[in-house]
Amino acid sequence: MIVIFGSINVDLVVPVPRLPRPGETVLGGDYALLPGGKGANQALAARRAGAEVVLAGAVGTDPFARTALELLRSAGVDTRLVRVVEQPTGCAAIMVSSDGENAIAVAPGANASARSDQVPDEFLSPGTTLVAQMEVPANETALLIRRLRARGGCSVLNLAPALPLDVALLGEIDLVVANEGEVAATGLDPEQVARCLRQGLVVTRGAAGALTILRDGARIEVPALAIEPVDTTGAGDTFVGVLAAALDLASSLETALRRASAAAGLACLARGAQTAIPDGAAIAAAVGRLSL
Repeated sequence: MIVIFGSINVDLVVPVPRLPRPGETVLGGDYALLPGGKGANQALAARRAGAEVVLAGAVGTDPFARTALELLRSAGVDTRLVRVVEQPTGCAAIMVSSDGENAIAVAPGANASARSDQVPDEFLSPGTTLVAQMEVPANETALLIRRLRARGGCSVLNLAPALPLDVALLGEIDLVVANEGEVAATGLDPEQVARCLRQGLVVTRGAAGALTILRDGARIEVPALAIEPVDTTGAGDTFVGVLAAALDLASSLETALRRASAAAGLACLARGAQTAIPDGAAIAAAVGRLSL
């Protein structure tokens, strides 16, 4: 079973011909209001990839909460550990350029009220895979990781957005997934980070695929899917969710990485984050298209 402790948002997405420079206004197309948030995106990706998923987080009492949760629930994500608080549901303002690049600003809102004690002990066992990110309070994430480690479970931390990292926590974590900029923000080189972890560091590199540096220094490289991206929003979250699902379903790390890379590529072929996440059949078909 996968427990995801993380953010739940709505995304206000505006297509623009190009991303604006500082102080510049760029006219865009029709906006869309879509479900998002790194925790929610990763939960849906893991569920569509075939895993049993429980999501813990927080939403407000506003109408955005329904938008944020309805697709998750219809897909079979267990949302019983999502709490309702007085703060507004988290919201991300996303601009997507014609070449698929994006710029994102996030108002955390209710996500700041997510607490580790929302996850009861019975959800934490040697058969649990915990997935977390940096869009909810970092101290609460650390508490939950340590609780799971004491019970023998596996944890995956997506180091996004890039925030100061408690290096002492790394020894409790199995895998960290981060892009190259997020790794640089730790102040450590990738090899140092990998040596601190229980398994290793996965560095996502966009069109260059992903590089995994294991604790013992060994490396696994997987290519990216050859595509023309429409919208890269949510591709990283899809990678993390599908990676966790494959590991939870007992795939080898290399197989899980290939599935995650293929899924992330597919997620770039449609607009939006959750609306673009592929299902298991699409992922299986795309894995064979990864270059060797």
